[in-house]
Amino acid sequence: MANLSSKILSTLGWKVTGTLPAVSKCVICLAPHTSNMDFFIGRLACNAVGLKSSFLIKKEWLYPPIGWILRPMGAVGVNRSKHTSMTDTLAETFKRADKLILTITPEGTRQRNPDWKMGFYYIAKKAGIPILPVVMDFKLKEIQIKPLFTPTDDEAADIKAIKSNFIGATGRHPELFSLGEGFE
Repeated sequence: MANLSSKILSTLGWKVTGTLPAVSKCVICLAPHTSNMDFFIGRLACNAVGLKSSFLIKKEWLYPPIGWILRPMGAVGVNRSKHTSMTDTLAETFKRADKLILTITPEGTRQRNPDWKMGFYYIAKKAGIPILPVVMDFKLKEIQIKPLFTPTDDEAADIKAIKSNFIGATGRHPELFSLGEGFE
């Protein structure tokens, strides 16, 4: 599967740069997220580097027949109508797991959102695991694996450091990507 995914990415003009860290648990912070195409390029990139990563998706997408395809790919259904703490639940899931890599798009939508959702950060912080920033740059046709980031006790500085990995990144729809205040 890795060779096939690599060949498809290459045929599409894409490449993966950076080094995948040897960790058994982390939250991947993936941005920009401006189109549904992001999912397909991201899955190809994961397969190409041999990474088994789970991802969050609206639970409605997990009903048959599409759910039969998405679940084996790592889909984790999110019930957005329940008022439970998804970050607490996922942090506990990480603590119990021997191995878990979870990809989250911090924008939380494919629309322009300068106020990133902080769940990726809080999950990592509560679970005591690192964050792996990954840039999906459509202009360069490059998936960039950045260095691991370990959250500290300075949330504002941490978010600034994480977002700095995405400066200059171009989404498929560039007008829909924003790093928010202090970066534009």
